Amino acid sequence: MLAEGPCASTPAHSPQGPTRSNPGSTVLRRYTLDGDDELELQLDKTCARITSGVRGLIPALKLEAVLLGGGYGRGEGGVLSGKSGDRPYNDLECFVAIRGLRHVNEFRYHRRLDVLGEILTHLADVEVEFKITSLSEMASRPPGMFLYDLASGHRLLWSNPTADPEASLASHRNPGDILQEDATRLLMNRCSGLLFASALLAKGPFTPSVADFVGRNIAKAQLAFGDALLAANGRYHWSCRERHRRLADLAQAKHSPWLDGVLRHHAVGLEFKLRPQTVALSHGELIARHSEVTAFALKCWLWLETRRLGRVFPTAKAYADDHGNKCPGTSPFQNVVLNLRADVLRLHAVARPWRHPRQRVLESLALLLWEPGSTDDPIQRRRIRARLAIHGSGTVDWVTAYRALWARVR
Repeated sequence: MLAEGPCASTPAHSPQGPTRSNPGSTVLRRYTLDGDDELELQLDKTCARITSGVRGLIPALKLEAVLLGGGYGRGEGGVLSGKSGDRPYNDLECFVAIRGLRHVNEFRYHRRLDVLGEILTHLADVEVEFKITSLSEMASRPPGMFLYDLASGHRLLWSNPTADPEASLASHRNPGDILQEDATRLLMNRCSGLLFASALLAKGPFTPSVADFVGRNIAKAQLAFGDALLAANGRYHWSCRERHRRLADLAQAKHSPWLDGVLRHHAVGLEFKLRPQTVALSHGELIARHSEVTAFALKCWLWLETRRLGRVFPTAKAYADDHGNKCPGTSPFQNVVLNLRADVLRLHAVARPWRHPRQRVLESLALLLWEPGSTDDPIQRRRIRARLAIHGSGTVDWVTAYRALWARVR
């Protein structure tokens, strides 16, 4: 439906976000577009606590840098308005660069950082997450959407005088380097959110927290439709507002009903991202909205995967039943190792273990989200059990089993 060439331009580098419009404020740069001063100061205080806490936990000779990524790091964090003023809504995604091997550092420090995150979450009224990395790992990793977002828009909270985080991220600032596999991963993760939301709507009880989870994941999926399309065409940008402008230009140029739908959903997702609101819909209204967005997600999924893999998939079932390699370019030997790790080193009769384990997630998602009746078909049920490495023959909570595998390979 759309096959535009890569965009040659590179976004302007703005690692610290836009400057504040209020020159009298003590906060030099904004975390949000239009949050009030109290929210900005609250986030600034939280970042100071993050820096102090991390420096107290990680030895000085090991710690390289602390960066704030995500929406707040890019100056586009969500603002939840209420009678008592503005509050943060999105997670604070903190990247802790520690010298040495990441797996060793995760073993040594992840629990300490998890505890710090729990304490700061309670103090800050927003979830604080820590991800361990290293500057050498960031510099050596292949290009991708995640590193492009971090390189193009982040806030440097602290850096060792001997370290240079900007140099480590310099090679990741070209959106044209983002692979189509990244667009698929984005849709995979956001459609997984739709699957988890569906399970909550079906199980009950229907509580405000359930409504918030469902509404949030619907909005994330709506935003991802357009983001994935842009990424697949080399037109992605770190700013969600710029992405929407680029989508509007494409929709105006192409006059496609499908593309008009992508733009409409993206507008809803963008509004929720920047100005989220408490979901006030009833259980029935949320089910209807979830059904509409899930149906549109299938159109985007089949378009993207047909374009990426060069094979036509008329339905979700046809996609799941297709035996072709859905993760081309990966190493068969490494894939065997990754399958073992995904199954927590348990021996299991995994179909095609030389294929990347993400293929098992992609095919399972297609059936569980868009063909839920497949779990009643004995043949499909056996195939899903094999993909998800489910042992035994008893009753299965399919979504829980899917979530376990997805969390390991996403």
